[in-house]
Amino acid sequence: MSIDQDKLNDFLGQFVADLRATFLAANIVIGDKLGLYKQLAASGPCSSDELAKRTGTTERYVREWLRGQAAGGYVTYEPATERYLLSPEQAFALAQEDSPAFVPGAFQMATSAVKDEPKIAEAFRTGAGVGWHEHHHDLFQGTERFFRPGYIANLVAAWLPALDGVIAKLEAGAQVADIGCGHGATTVILAQAFPKSSFVGFDYHPGSIDLAREAVAKAAYMSR
Repeated sequence: MSIDQDKLNDFLGQFVADLRATFLAANIVIGDKLGLYKQLAASGPCSSDELAKRTGTTERYVREWLRGQAAGGYVTYEPATERYLLSPEQAFALAQEDSPAFVPGAFQMATSAVKDEPKIAEAFRTGAGVGWHEHHHDLFQGTERFFRPGYIANLVAAWLPALDGVIAKLEAGAQVADIGCGHGATTVILAQAFPKSSFVGFDYHPGSIDLAREAVAKAAYMSR
């Protein structure tokens, strides 16, 4: 078998990038889950010891996490002060949940696929399906967290106006079925924007419906 060295090098370069992304995803989920990004955004430059104390975590792990994040470009390191911080752009994408550029939810979705690997592999063997409701809960939560900021920024302001006559119908009062509503992000946004219309969310995943009901109740309470 003859090996083209240039093609092999190109393939290995792709492999390194994919492997880096795979390992990076878990660390981004950790930073999001433990509040490390939010604390960095709130406190400004700090050491690993300071960040660990403010987040109730262990300095030894936080130190390695910060170094890896800085190497990957997700955290900024200041050599002169030996402090770590988030740039405005990094904070906008990593620490602000309602930012249209918020990305941790996407990595939460990605890592859920790894957690589902045993089920998917077994389906390859048996030919059975894997239902949406059978996936790891991080898929449902990650999907909502990743897409909700985009819905907030674009659903009412840009996407609906692109559909002829839809805004007028919703403003006048319409009955709307939100099929596959998930955790109810779009249902709540639409109901708040068009109070004369009635919105009903449908999803066959019971856990998502439970959380959607909680989101609706919370939105109703906050609007009082």
